[in-house]
Amino acid sequence: MSVSLLREHSEQQFAEELHELAQADRRTRPPNWKLSPWAVSTFLLGGRLPNGFEVSPKYIGSQRVIEIAVATLATDRALLLLGVPGTAKTWVSEHLSAAISGDSTMIVQGTAGTSEEAIRYGWNYARLLAEGPSPQALVTSPVIRAMQDGKIARVEELTRIPSDVQDALITVLSEKAMPVPELNTEVQAIKGFNVIATANNRDKGVNELSSALKRRFNTVVLPTPATDKEEVEIVQRRVASLGRALELPAEPPALEEIRRVVQIFRELRGGVTADGKTKIKTPSGTLSPAEAISVVGQGLSLAAHFGDGVLRSQDIAAGLVGAVIKDPVQDRVVWLEYLETVVKERNGWKDLYRACREITE
Repeated sequence: MSVSLLREHSEQQFAEELHELAQADRRTRPPNWKLSPWAVSTFLLGGRLPNGFEVSPKYIGSQRVIEIAVATLATDRALLLLGVPGTAKTWVSEHLSAAISGDSTMIVQGTAGTSEEAIRYGWNYARLLAEGPSPQALVTSPVIRAMQDGKIARVEELTRIPSDVQDALITVLSEKAMPVPELNTEVQAIKGFNVIATANNRDKGVNELSSALKRRFNTVVLPTPATDKEEVEIVQRRVASLGRALELPAEPPALEEIRRVVQIFRELRGGVTADGKTKIKTPSGTLSPAEAISVVGQGLSLAAHFGDGVLRSQDIAAGLVGAVIKDPVQDRVVWLEYLETVVKERNGWKDLYRACREITE
């Protein structure tokens, strides 16, 4: 019986592209890499191969940023992807791991409750009590498995992890080994192993990285999209992909609706209207492309299941209001002022103004 997965890993979803890249790739590959650095970069940025096969772009933005990230991973330095929420840090991390190792699943998800065992190792306590410390009783972490297999380990939201747990990475990054003193041994990394960590500086309760840990990473900052055109393209591609994955019975979202959502987010994020004539207050949320994708995706679902399948202003209004108003007092004032001074006065936006006012009341 075939199983339809809700979300495939990058190496599953883009298996054909990875295969075609491997076939066309004639450049030098670092030890245990599935593709050369050039092919990894092409997988992220997209392009046409010599045989005419078209590789779809996974990241829309600065080519140099991706090249620096890939070049870092080709050395013995770990990579830290830094940026505000919604700048595709996790997305880039997953696709880099899939292209380099053919496996993006060696993940440690950082939370306030992440323990040292998630990075180092734990024990099967039934066997530990019965047999004492032994290799069979050892429960390895994704980091150790990546070291043993020569693959990329991903540490998501590094700054959400308590500082004392973060520092468990120091020995791994400097010595390329994980000591197991209970067994009087260590796990040494084989070639191809490296670490990609992601972090943002906007969350409350973030744990700063120690200077010792910072020194062991090369940091690459992923910026928010430079232009509205870039941001519109990101949202359009991701929403189309989500619509196919979720099998939504709706038409592809109208480009004009995506442009309106992106313009609203960029104006509120920047504190000024697109024409530069009107200064506006900024809300407490980040209003990144990730939120824009969520707003349009939710609107597409509403249009598919409770409308005629065509995305309209009333379908995106609820998502817009929910994305902007995170603080029910402060953000509500900011949003209402923006509606009255900008949206209401903009030609062709009356339908969106009415839909948003109806939801906000």
